[in-house]
Amino acid sequence: MRIEIWSDVVCPWCYVGKRRLERALDGFEHADEVEVVYRSFELDPSAPRHGHELATGVIARRYGRTEAEMRESQQQLIDLGAGEGLAMRLLENVHTNTVDAHRLLHLALAEGGPAQQRELKEALLAAYFLRAEDVGDHEVLRSAALSVGLDAGRVDEVLAGDEYGDAVAADVAQARAYGATGVPFFVVDERYGVSGAQPTEVFEQVLARAWADRTPTIQVVGDTAEVCGPDGCEVPASS
Repeated sequence: MRIEIWSDVVCPWCYVGKRRLERALDGFEHADEVEVVYRSFELDPSAPRHGHELATGVIARRYGRTEAEMRESQQQLIDLGAGEGLAMRLLENVHTNTVDAHRLLHLALAEGGPAQQRELKEALLAAYFLRAEDVGDHEVLRSAALSVGLDAGRVDEVLAGDEYGDAVAADVAQARAYGATGVPFFVVDERYGVSGAQPTEVFEQVLARAWADRTPTIQVVGDTAEVCGPDGCEVPASS
């Protein structure tokens, strides 16, 4: 069974949703047979490639709120994240472009498979949210990529050009085709869509339902009738 997750590495709800899904998978009987693949989604493709301005001010302007109001909202999200085991530093995050991070995630998927891609996704989220690093900075990206075992030469090659840019664009287009206007957005076995960082219980229910769909049960209809078995064949009682 495959789970595809559209998300961005500067999306706090994506980090929270990731943890909640992971918790659901921890208790899922068939977790070893589940493949998780990350898909690209850019929250702000127009963001500068190397961010300097704090994201708080940018988001406040976007939603017509004061920075004080936005800091209060972000603190609430910081507190919520703490409940998921995440010490997020939202008030220190910079507004930055993520296309290069997504291109490296595609490199990891192509060369190391879903497992290595998941490791890189976690490394990038941790760099941005837990250490307040700029994930638009190539040095930060290179460090994260090498930490999960990607080849240094290939990492430098990808960062120096636009390789996998078409794959990022294709992911974004697919999200729109699914009707996803925000992230995180989860697609389970190409059948069920889950929008947002839902509670762990919701993921547990979707996993169980999707697995049941893969192994349908037979509904027996009709009255009980005579059958043959290991002990012979039933004979109708004489009237």
